[in-house]
Amino acid sequence: MLREIPGRQARSRFMVGKYEVVAQPIPGSAHMLRYTVFLKGTRIGAMASMPTESDCRFLESPPPVPPVKPFQVFYRPGRPKKGTQPVGTAERAPAAAPQEELPAGLALPALEEPAE
Repeated sequence: MLREIPGRQARSRFMVGKYEVVAQPIPGSAHMLRYTVFLKGTRIGAMASMPTESDCRFLESPPPVPPVKPFQVFYRPGRPKKGTQPVGTAERAPAAAPQEELPAGLALPALEEPAE
């Protein structure tokens, strides 16, 4: 026999479309209800919020879920080891050609003397 606790909501039964919903208090809670959804006498799920017919349909036949990938491989470099050359220095090209590699007689604009 269920004992009525003052200030607590009582159990209730109602229909949402073709689904039967039983609302009962959640143990240890004064105001929250657990809504258990039944279809033809078979329990198909429970919710903590008032279910709509769409929620009940979702509980009856949930959408297909893709298989879980245990580990997705992607590039995550860690801290480089001591004494290794940084990756970018070998691949970088010098920004400007050194002065000794320029052909003879070619003057750089910044190094030219102003003509008077």
